[in-house]
Amino acid sequence: MCLLALETSCDETSAAVIRNNTILSNVVSSQIEVHSEYGGVVPELATREHLKNFKSVASEALTKASCDIDDIMAVGATRGPGLPPALMVGWKAAQALAYSINKPLIGVNHVTAHLYSPWFSETLNRKYLDNVEPNISLIVSGGHTVLVKVNGSLNHEIIGQTKDDAAGECFDKTAKILGLSYPGGPEIDRLAKRGNPKAYDFARPMLNQENDDFSFSGLKTSVKYFLEKNSSILFQDDKLPDLCASIQAAIVEVLLKKTVRASRRTNLKCITISGGVARNSYLRSEFNRECANRGIELKITMPDMCTDNAAMIGLLANLMHEKGDLSNSLNEDIEPNWCIN
Repeated sequence: MCLLALETSCDETSAAVIRNNTILSNVVSSQIEVHSEYGGVVPELATREHLKNFKSVASEALTKASCDIDDIMAVGATRGPGLPPALMVGWKAAQALAYSINKPLIGVNHVTAHLYSPWFSETLNRKYLDNVEPNISLIVSGGHTVLVKVNGSLNHEIIGQTKDDAAGECFDKTAKILGLSYPGGPEIDRLAKRGNPKAYDFARPMLNQENDDFSFSGLKTSVKYFLEKNSSILFQDDKLPDLCASIQAAIVEVLLKKTVRASRRTNLKCITISGGVARNSYLRSEFNRECANRGIELKITMPDMCTDNAAMIGLLANLMHEKGDLSNSLNEDIEPNWCIN
């Protein structure tokens, strides 16, 4: 028997089929081209794309998994957080499907699914969340930058989060200032590989504060003011990689030092990282280097599962189903501002 998972929290329409903690399919339809001319996600356009692509994406996921409607034992779907109209498409479809086939519906918190995604391994998929050890988890994406103390499987507490912009948002907004194409984060990562991360010194907000919170709006402002005073740099192609590398270094240093500091304070020798920004190559290399030097175990979500996808929703829904954690989701509404639980 299979679990069908649906994800439409932002600008990816995704469906996946899970069986015994094994991902049988994970289909993602991205909307990058739709939103690129606007430099960011337009909720109304995202919703239209979800409506247009949802049926074909779900059908493809079932076909790739060799699964039909009669094989579905439960439906899992993102209930929040996310863009309200986008969430509504997947959630209402999931409610209708679960009702029509008389199967349980499991509402999943999108950020919690990111939180546990580093524990999934393609080679050890049956052990997903069976042996979660205490760790400090960094969830870092376009909409979220959260530091979490994880005590065990589905036992966790937020210890810090951004006070303004998320790290991924800072990547995208500074990239827009530099005139880079959307999404800006991957473009900065690509160009930074040829740049000097010490070429320019940008603000690192809250770096030396002993709390576990983050702030990235000051870094964005720092870049803006720097370019207002040095506008000619934008017309020098050889300077762009240095700018990207320096911006990236500032963001990653804050994420790295705050996370490692929390690990040391709590005496937890394991760090996990998830979310779209976890695909950043510099972030991965810096965390690998620092954790290796300090004897800290590091688990980073597989690149293909870092960005929004239904597989992580399905894996968590499957676990909740196994544990009997089933609420009356057929009568529940979306939770656009749902904190991780």
